[in-house]
Amino acid sequence: MTEINTAKIPVPRLEQDGYDWYARHHAELETHKSIKPEVVMIGDSITHFWGGMPAGNITSGPTAWKSLFGDVPVINMGFGWDRTQNVLWRIRQGEFDGLTPKWVVLNIGTNNLTGSKNARANRPEEVVEGITSIVKELHERSPASHIVVMAIFPRSSKRDADLSKNIMETNKLSRQRFGTDASVIYLDIGEQFLAPDGSLPKSIMPDGTHPSDAGYQIWANALIKLGVGR
Repeated sequence: MTEINTAKIPVPRLEQDGYDWYARHHAELETHKSIKPEVVMIGDSITHFWGGMPAGNITSGPTAWKSLFGDVPVINMGFGWDRTQNVLWRIRQGEFDGLTPKWVVLNIGTNNLTGSKNARANRPEEVVEGITSIVKELHERSPASHIVVMAIFPRSSKRDADLSKNIMETNKLSRQRFGTDASVIYLDIGEQFLAPDGSLPKSIMPDGTHPSDAGYQIWANALIKLGVGR
């Protein structure tokens, strides 16, 4: 396969969403001036919608956010619809410059597995290469930060019967890549979102992708066990 891996080629916004992507990018740069974060959350809409600053147009997990962080200074670098290549662009355009957080929590890759007219779907191995490129960029900018790489959360989708299989394969490859890397903590909490029969409850992820406050609390509890937050 000679196709270029688009998951590791930095690009700005690819998809039009219900917010101004470029305005949020500039808000991130401005946030650096007022917050010296102990924690930086990086990702797509799953991170974007959780809470924190800069404030998003949707906040789905305020109670869970408060239980995890309290008054700890945090920057939320989650952007709806982002793929790994968008995160790489944002990092290289200054969003992480000058930051030395104790913790970085990275949750990215689910959107890479779905294609659109603006970006093809990536194969699981390509997504892991994209995530690896992000981790490298973060380490170069803040070598002392503890980086938590989240496994891709489960999704319920009637449109793509192969999506769950690709998520599982991506997570398997990520575990192989990061599970023995002493500079990274690989964290897979996917099964904690599922019901005993393996289904994804609407009370946890109402739309099959984005957590409710109860879903975010599952994530918060896992990070608390690592020592992230207050």
